[in-house]
Amino acid sequence: MLFAGPVTAQTDATQAVFDPMKALTEKGAVVSSGKDPMTALRMAEPTEEGAPAPNPEFGGLPDAPGAEETFYQCTACHSTEIIKQQRLTDGRWDELWKWMVDKQGMVEPDPETKVVILNYLKANQSSER
Repeated sequence: MLFAGPVTAQTDATQAVFDPMKALTEKGAVVSSGKDPMTALRMAEPTEEGAPAPNPEFGGLPDAPGAEETFYQCTACHSTEIIKQQRLTDGRWDELWKWMVDKQGMVEPDPETKVVILNYLKANQSSER
């Protein structure tokens, strides 16, 4: 198998497992094209009409309901820059959450906090808005 990004584990001598998030976060990562589904688009600039201003207390995340919960849940594993560069569909946020819990060992918060965080991400980091 050939991969365009980093290999994170090998299940046997011939089969490697590709980690799409590691491909985006490694130093020197190269994004191939705008057609690549993993291409990260930058968050809307706060100067755009209706975009919340960044909150420096929460790593520059958009200052909106759920920013604090998102900051503390997510920065346990990665920086806010990873969050701010994402422009995923709402459905992809759900899939990514499941992947982080199932495959990356993210501790899942209580159900109410999970809803607050996913709603925040979908409202402020979605490619659908």
